[in-house]
Amino acid sequence: MQKLSELKPQMKGCIVKVHGYGGFRKRIVEMGFIKGKIVEVMKEAPLGDPITYKIMGYEVSLRRSVAAQIDIVSEEEASNVIKAQCDEYHGTISEDDFRSIALERRKQINIALVGNPNSGKSTLFNALTGMHVKVGNYSGVTVDIKSGNVTYKGYNFHFTDLPGTYSISAFSPEERLVRNHIVGDKPDVVVNVVDSGNLERNLYLTTQIIDMNIRSIVALNFYDEFRKRGDSLDIERLSKLIGIPIVPTSAALKQGIDDLLDAIIKLYEGADIIDGDGQLIDAIKDDALIERYHHIVELEHKHGKRHSSADIVGDKRLHEIVRHIHINYGNVIEKAIDNIKKVYSVNEGADDSFTPRYIAIQLLQHDKDIEAIAAIYSNYGKVVEVRDEACRRIEEELKTSAANAIMDAKYAFIDGALKETFVAAEAPDYITITSKIDRIVTHKYLAYPIFAAIIYLMFEATFSLGQYPMDWIEMGVGLFSEWLSNVMPSGILKDLLVDGIVAGVGAVIVFLPNILILYFCMTLLDASGYMARAAFIMDRIMHKIGLHGKSFIPLMMGFGCSVPAIMATRTIENRNSRMITILVTSFISCSARLPVYILLIGTFFAKYQALVMFCIYFTGIIVAALIAKLFKKIIFNRNDTPFVMELPSYRMPQIKYVLRDTWEKGSQYLKKMFTTILVGTIIIWALSYFPQSSSDDKASQLEHSYMASMGKTVEPVLRPIGFDWKMTVAVITGAAAKEMVLSTIGVLYGVNEDNIELSLPDKLRSAVYSDGSKVYTTASVVSLLLFVLLYFPCIAAIITTRNETGSWLWALFVVGYTTTIAWIMAFIAYNVITYGVVQEVIVGVVIFLCLLFVARRIVERKGGKTKCDSCRMC
Repeated sequence: MQKLSELKPQMKGCIVKVHGYGGFRKRIVEMGFIKGKIVEVMKEAPLGDPITYKIMGYEVSLRRSVAAQIDIVSEEEASNVIKAQCDEYHGTISEDDFRSIALERRKQINIALVGNPNSGKSTLFNALTGMHVKVGNYSGVTVDIKSGNVTYKGYNFHFTDLPGTYSISAFSPEERLVRNHIVGDKPDVVVNVVDSGNLERNLYLTTQIIDMNIRSIVALNFYDEFRKRGDSLDIERLSKLIGIPIVPTSAALKQGIDDLLDAIIKLYEGADIIDGDGQLIDAIKDDALIERYHHIVELEHKHGKRHSSADIVGDKRLHEIVRHIHINYGNVIEKAIDNIKKVYSVNEGADDSFTPRYIAIQLLQHDKDIEAIAAIYSNYGKVVEVRDEACRRIEEELKTSAANAIMDAKYAFIDGALKETFVAAEAPDYITITSKIDRIVTHKYLAYPIFAAIIYLMFEATFSLGQYPMDWIEMGVGLFSEWLSNVMPSGILKDLLVDGIVAGVGAVIVFLPNILILYFCMTLLDASGYMARAAFIMDRIMHKIGLHGKSFIPLMMGFGCSVPAIMATRTIENRNSRMITILVTSFISCSARLPVYILLIGTFFAKYQALVMFCIYFTGIIVAALIAKLFKKIIFNRNDTPFVMELPSYRMPQIKYVLRDTWEKGSQYLKKMFTTILVGTIIIWALSYFPQSSSDDKASQLEHSYMASMGKTVEPVLRPIGFDWKMTVAVITGAAAKEMVLSTIGVLYGVNEDNIELSLPDKLRSAVYSDGSKVYTTASVVSLLLFVLLYFPCIAAIITTRNETGSWLWALFVVGYTTTIAWIMAFIAYNVITYGVVQEVIVGVVIFLCLLFVARRIVERKGGKTKCDSCRMC
């Protein structure tokens, strides 16, 4: 939208909206810059700043930066709108038409959703917009910005779902992202989503929004659970105490959605033009157009006289704007705030993004971003001097730092407000249930066996339940392939369809049921709240291997897809821990590898499918742990930040959500099949089909194809780990996407010399070298499984690594080091199994670990290490 600062002298515009914090908007409105008013540019200063405007019959000067906070519709733009709507337009536009167009443009409202992790913010976003962004009953689900739109009562709402955060002090990446969006994108309304079950903690973020003095509404979420527990809250009283309207909602049940939208409209339209008595301000109380506009949009308000029975019902206010308040931090801190404000506010053209009060409060807390804003002014030294003296005085009088004193004052404010308005029910059952479950699943000795059992059962279900639909799909693919072979004449098109597309894509799509079952199980864990407990019990182990407790959530997400897992590391405040997590995420087996595992394990280890699958995944975790420990020692060896993570209440997963989320992930899998995998399959088929030879033997033709030449060229590098040229080609194409490994195998084994229709597993079992020895032995299969597990996931993951680390060097490093480790591990496994020394190696590893344990204990005793609470090695 065009800004007032963009108009040239003698040009006119009609005001649509004024951005900025409350005090700034109030000051601008008092100068006459009100929605629907026409303003004309009179002149600019010689250097282009300030600019003189004429509005409501008088002239006023504004700095260009201030004018940039005002959205307008220019006269030219309004004329174009009229011209498009009216065939008899004569080149002039009436004032009422001009203003009406501006008021219509005003019906675009931008809203930002902010709130604590696990407050139901993304669920509310879905309920408002009808979208289906990822949600979960643990923190850190939203790692980037999601946007959606909805139309209601003639208004277009643009909602933005911001990452969950406990604060907006720019301490962590998500805190900085949230605050930068609020300040930079200037949403018209901020909806602060608050979990009604954790009011005290959630309202801390609300106090920071109060300090920023931004137009906001509190959505009191999970209100159905709140009432079910028997808790009570005087919402109207609490709303007045915090100076923010409060709307009860239950996002999961879509309750309170219309009330929230109505409240947004009311606040957006009325906050700046309705006084404390509910009256329109003097500047527009006699403005017939704005009066009419307010009735059209159903914005109730008082008039000087009763215009209709809808305006006033008795003495009850139909429209009451909750007025902004300031949190009283106590005499000592308030005096410090005033002193800093006085020094900072003398700067001509001071940044209007934040209120002077907020600047002062954040300077007392040594906010680096706010210090950078203040540092551009010539009196920054004086500001710092006053701030440091204020901090010294606060510490002297209150016996604590300024930051702690401000935090304590915020919680005291929250505590006081809740004492007046909140009454908790006695012995809430939900807490009892959550506590009882936690006593078991987070038990000192039971937690890890339970976690391992859950993962094992998930894999068992993936195989056992998925076997039946997998067999049906495989039969369907076989029948379709046979039908195509019978109805189509021989030729290149038939070969492409039967040996290429059906064989390649069909080999992958067969495993869709297994993928859906895995996603279903993971979604259940997400929605129930168990994922947060898993992160809790793994925190100590995470720290021992050099990772942060918060690293567990991204790593668990890696079981689904590496790309969102890498993006989820944004929730880790410490850069070292974040980098280590990004670098080892490749070893966590993503769902794209699952079809390869299912094919190979189901074909060669049918009796122990779930156990072998568990071992494969566990191997990836162990390798990730060892590499993380190594990186922590030699590259990223700085101290970590404390682990703070909420353990949400257990909730019964909504079957509708679980099924929808599972299907959405499954549909993404299908989409990938018929885009990336389809294109890749056609390319692989073409390389395996050409050049054409004189021989009619398809197997012989394959051996002399471009694909065979490429595979045989690289084969010597992978021959030591038991790969033939076909396996070599499969892992090369798997660099694009791991499903391509299976697709490539499907294409390359689509040719059978005896023309006997065999399933792909049967073809793998019968594959032999020229000397008659089997291609797929136990050793080579284990080697292939390990290589697929450990080398980098896909090109998309590498690009994401580059984006998150900010360097192609780190991305290429991941490619190089994961491939090297994959080759080494595959080489060891292949040779150990080939030479039959598996038991000897296991015994050797056990003895080595015992010696390592003893040596470590001796070293610690020799070093005179004293016993502490957290170390049992002394």
